[in-house]
Amino acid sequence: MMIEGIAAVVFDWAGTVVDFGSRAPALAFVRLFEAQGIALTEAQAREPMGLPKRDHIAALCRMPAVQQAWLQRFGQPTADADIDRLYEQYLPLNAHTVTEHAELVPGTVEVVQWLRSRGVSVGSNTGYGRELITPLLPLAAAQGFEPDCVICADDVPFSRPSPMALYRAFIELGTWPARRVVKVDDTVPGLLEGRHAGCWTVGVLSSGNEVGLSLAQWQALSADERAVRLQRARVRLSSCDPDYLIPSVADLPGVIEMIERRLIAGDRPKVD
Repeated sequence: MMIEGIAAVVFDWAGTVVDFGSRAPALAFVRLFEAQGIALTEAQAREPMGLPKRDHIAALCRMPAVQQAWLQRFGQPTADADIDRLYEQYLPLNAHTVTEHAELVPGTVEVVQWLRSRGVSVGSNTGYGRELITPLLPLAAAQGFEPDCVICADDVPFSRPSPMALYRAFIELGTWPARRVVKVDDTVPGLLEGRHAGCWTVGVLSSGNEVGLSLAQWQALSADERAVRLQRARVRLSSCDPDYLIPSVADLPGVIEMIERRLIAGDRPKVD
């Protein structure tokens, strides 16, 4: 009987392998609504993170506080045409913040090298559309991160939390079955995508959206403050019951080894 190991790891981008704290999209959403005369907190901006960006904007507009502010400002509820207009205005804002926050998360290059040394394919997908990810690709490549595939939200009919982007990654990577793939993400929609696809799911905490701090801000915290923020992020990501939660992508190799031992023992990932 063939012993199956992990064949591929599919990484999210912002908050997972690049842009510690997932700062770029959050700041773009805040600036977008600020331009409409509506105050949006960063915490509010982060709540739907992981969704495709147009869906994210629609979710923000459905928030009671935002909808009330919109009514006061414009005299009527948001409509589909408003969402379309906001999305068009959002794209250049996020394109700018993406390049401002393009530094890789510490450990990313080393983990990718470790995976490739074991013959594991390295894929990626993102809630960004192709227009937003394109300027980021050469910046990441210059730092040593060049995945074997990049699947964007607008490459599939339905993005997160549906599994379609992962299905496309399976095809582009030539990888199957799903139990030989690990999805690494910092958001609930991204982890649910992995569960729906039948992958092992690994959530990252310190670099992700749920903590939401830049690397410098994170490093400035005391050990106790870090522990509190990690616990809050753990509670949030635990809501979708991932297979594993780790501090950051740098901690992935140990989890990969555990998963491979479980595969040999006949274990399977959690699947919805």
